[in-house]
Amino acid sequence: MDQGINLIYNLLFCDDLKLYKDNFKGELSPPWNTLFSELKDHNELVKIVKDPHYESRKKILAYNELLRLGVKPERKELLGVIVEVSLDNGVDVLAAYRDNTARYINYSGKMVIWENCVDQGINNKIAELIQKGEQVIMRIGPWDKKRLPPPKKGDVRLTFLVSDGLYFGQGAFNLLSKDPIGGAVLKASAELMKMLIDKSLKK
Repeated sequence: MDQGINLIYNLLFCDDLKLYKDNFKGELSPPWNTLFSELKDHNELVKIVKDPHYESRKKILAYNELLRLGVKPERKELLGVIVEVSLDNGVDVLAAYRDNTARYINYSGKMVIWENCVDQGINNKIAELIQKGEQVIMRIGPWDKKRLPPPKKGDVRLTFLVSDGLYFGQGAFNLLSKDPIGGAVLKASAELMKMLIDKSLKK
């Protein structure tokens, strides 16, 4: 119902550069000048994905632009995990990125934004979630179509933002939670979500 929340939700996946460009408010400095350029510079895009100082979401955008240019990544790198759980009144969404940033959107529209915060417990849990996600992407391949709409009621979707594209798995919550690999991702994401909520309530 809230278009602002919907925008934040769609930005989590880093698969629509135009959405970033249309809603950009800051100074057009690196790497945005490269990402938003009409004529993409292959070498400059490579610099973005190799620069350890750039945020994971910026790297995902750069990787996706390289893929559109037909350039395959040198290695498979998981940069983000997004977990969507469809409930009676909406969808709970947790997004965690390799750079220790995270977003949690409750079905009610309330949000927790975790960015540039030093908390070793949360950082460790994000790292664990990424590690569990790496086990999944070694068993499946990238999705070669447009991203699907949010999952239907009772389903859960695991989306993996990888250097060679978007990967995902989906199924009924009660079944996926029992899967040895997918269930481990769900467990780590639930623990991270609780930590983010607890930290937010304390603040």
